[in-house]
Amino acid sequence: MGFLVDTQKEGGGHSWGCVRSLVRRKQVDSAANGHSHHQQLAKALTVSHLVAIGVGATIGAGVYILVGTVAREHSGPSLALSFLIAGIAAALSAFCYAELSSRCPSAGSAYHYSYICVGEGVAWLIGWALILEYTIGGSAVARGISPNLALIFGGEDGLPSFLARQQIPGLDVIVDPCAAILVFIVTGFLCLGIKESTFAQGIVTAVNVCVLLFVIVAGSYLGFKTGWAGYELPTGLFPFGVDGMFAGSATVFFAFIGFDSLASTAEEVKNPQRDLPIGIGLALFLCCSLYMMVSIVIVGLVPYYAMDPDTPISSAFASHDMQWAVYLITLGAVMALCSALMGSLLPQPRILMAMARDGLLPSVFSDVNRRTQVPVKATVATGLCAATLSFFLDVSQLAGMVSVGTLLAFTMVAISVLILRYVPPDELPLPASLQDRIDPVSVIPGETKSSHHVGTSSNSTKQPLIGENDASVMEKQEALGFWVLSEENRRKVGGWSIMFTCIGAFLLSYSASSINFPGFIRYPLCGIGGSLLLAGLIALSSIDQDDARHTFGHSGGFICPLVPLLPIICILINMYLLVNLG
Repeated sequence: MGFLVDTQKEGGGHSWGCVRSLVRRKQVDSAANGHSHHQQLAKALTVSHLVAIGVGATIGAGVYILVGTVAREHSGPSLALSFLIAGIAAALSAFCYAELSSRCPSAGSAYHYSYICVGEGVAWLIGWALILEYTIGGSAVARGISPNLALIFGGEDGLPSFLARQQIPGLDVIVDPCAAILVFIVTGFLCLGIKESTFAQGIVTAVNVCVLLFVIVAGSYLGFKTGWAGYELPTGLFPFGVDGMFAGSATVFFAFIGFDSLASTAEEVKNPQRDLPIGIGLALFLCCSLYMMVSIVIVGLVPYYAMDPDTPISSAFASHDMQWAVYLITLGAVMALCSALMGSLLPQPRILMAMARDGLLPSVFSDVNRRTQVPVKATVATGLCAATLSFFLDVSQLAGMVSVGTLLAFTMVAISVLILRYVPPDELPLPASLQDRIDPVSVIPGETKSSHHVGTSSNSTKQPLIGENDASVMEKQEALGFWVLSEENRRKVGGWSIMFTCIGAFLLSYSASSINFPGFIRYPLCGIGGSLLLAGLIALSSIDQDDARHTFGHSGGFICPLVPLLPIICILINMYLLVNLG
């Protein structure tokens, strides 16, 4: 259980060499407190700002294309149900993010949570996965803006020559000046300040949402007028079967992966314990509602097999003699791409800053501008890298790596919630006033009073229900069905159970997806994976959660429900999607 061992002590990582440095963990606020000579980020964001960031980063131009492709190949008229199932799956990750972001409100998102709960080695991998995700994702989005802009200005050749795509003579390279210029503009906005850049993103997102509302209202009018031809099909609601609907939900799940950018702004939220969970929840609810309503309207206007896979919404309105609406929908697609570009470039400087604070990157990236209270150097470095990629490379083939980084982050956040509940890391000492109230109370028999066991503080080993005697505590545990274990043994059971759960989820996902495997290998692997997963779930459900979770980080925020079931389902879904990526 090396990955659960807390070895984070100041200057204590040398005796174990590289191995110890990979598994050491930091305390919740160690990064910020240890670098107090740096100017801190501005506390400027409220719920409305967070919703603007979340919706803007989530609803990209994919909605204008995705509905056609998924309806034609997977879901048919049941597309809205596919979006609903994908939204519920994304909500599982949102619950985990909401608890960790309110308990550990620091820049860095999943990187920060991994460093606190799992260890430096995993955090380093997650940090680089997120950096690749945001860089490649932002570059891919920027490359997609110029063709849509050209349509608004009259066609593929509508842009001025200095903005249009050009092929370098003698090389098979097509440069895109428009994409690079847009990245520089967005970088400039981000350097002005978090409030200013969020205001700009809010305007762009509002235009996009207004276009989607127009699609819903005008499309509903056309549907009631023409009789909803897409729903009057002999194949019914599930032309590809229920399996097709679930396959469609796995595809559209990636339309929800933008909300994780909210967690990276946690250090800039005025009241993170209250505002972050509300912001994450509202953003996800609005996105899911818009996706479902748009899909309900579009698959009703045009039969799923007749949809244009490239421009499903535009072609649906054009087929009903509303050619002018095509320009409005194209404008919405451009606005969606611009807001998604801002959503991709906003979190990355904060990831760089968090890694630089912890000494995993050069300290220059941790500098915060005193006037704008933004990590300007990290932002400029991000902009230069993304602009170069978008100018020279067609990064659409690398866009799948965006999903890899996000799914790794989602999985690690769910694992971190389990660790926080059952084997929480070392925490800061309790206040003296509270300690005086706890010390006189005797602890549960069999509990160790030593503080040398892994991953917990001396205070977390003796936190009974104050005012109850030993017998009443044990009776209550037995009545609830908990195993009466010593604190050290309970933590060992919890740690091993989490590890078996993760291994089981991976084996089950991998073997269930590997349909080319011979049956004598595939089915035993499925059985082993399912057994490990079920055993881990039963063990975690049977033991009590660690009392130290109540004082871990900043208490008083959102508490993830249905632990351990909800995080384990989240791990299983994300691992299944991860092993099924192209």
